[in-house]
Amino acid sequence: MPIRMQTLKRNDSFKLPFTVLGELAASTHPTRLAARLDPALSAATLVRLQNNQRLQPRLAKLLLDDGMDLNGSVWGADLLHGHDPHRVAVFAGSIWHARSLLKLVSKPEVTVLIERIGAEAHTFGIRHQAQAISTSLIGDPEKLARQIEHDGLACLGVWLEGHSLLDRHRVFLRLPVGTAAENPATEYRHAADQLFSLVLAHLTTEVPAI
Repeated sequence: MPIRMQTLKRNDSFKLPFTVLGELAASTHPTRLAARLDPALSAATLVRLQNNQRLQPRLAKLLLDDGMDLNGSVWGADLLHGHDPHRVAVFAGSIWHARSLLKLVSKPEVTVLIERIGAEAHTFGIRHQAQAISTSLIGDPEKLARQIEHDGLACLGVWLEGHSLLDRHRVFLRLPVGTAAENPATEYRHAADQLFSLVLAHLTTEVPAI
């Protein structure tokens, strides 16, 4: 299916270096790119577009051009230090539900949970049990994994509200369309900053993914 490349028009308000724009396009979640180009595009086509160095700067400009005034915007360090925002959110969610992590002791159940959230997030949540938020215990590992992801993403959305539009956009572009980060409930506002302070302090010791 042909892509309507006329939508990728030049916008002189963007003054960001081509290398930066290329990196942004390559790291964008395919659902975000599909939403701006054509939802019918296949995953393989989207990957080819994102890996095309000639198109990357133009794609990045399209992804950022949603009414933002980037004149004078400063492209500083990534808020998540290059780490996958979904993984960061799962770490926050693991603290939120640390009480449930402690109660899940059956080896088969723990195995199922770790397959969903990863061993490191599981250990991280238990290590920070003193900062746990939820008092409701979830015994089903599949349900717990979903709730960890959901609540972590909601906390991410709240935490991002304290940063510039451009910085928020750079994180959202790496997430699929429609996550809990996009419209977090008010219940997450009291704990998001605390949780992300703990998570980022841990992740800054790692080598970033991008």
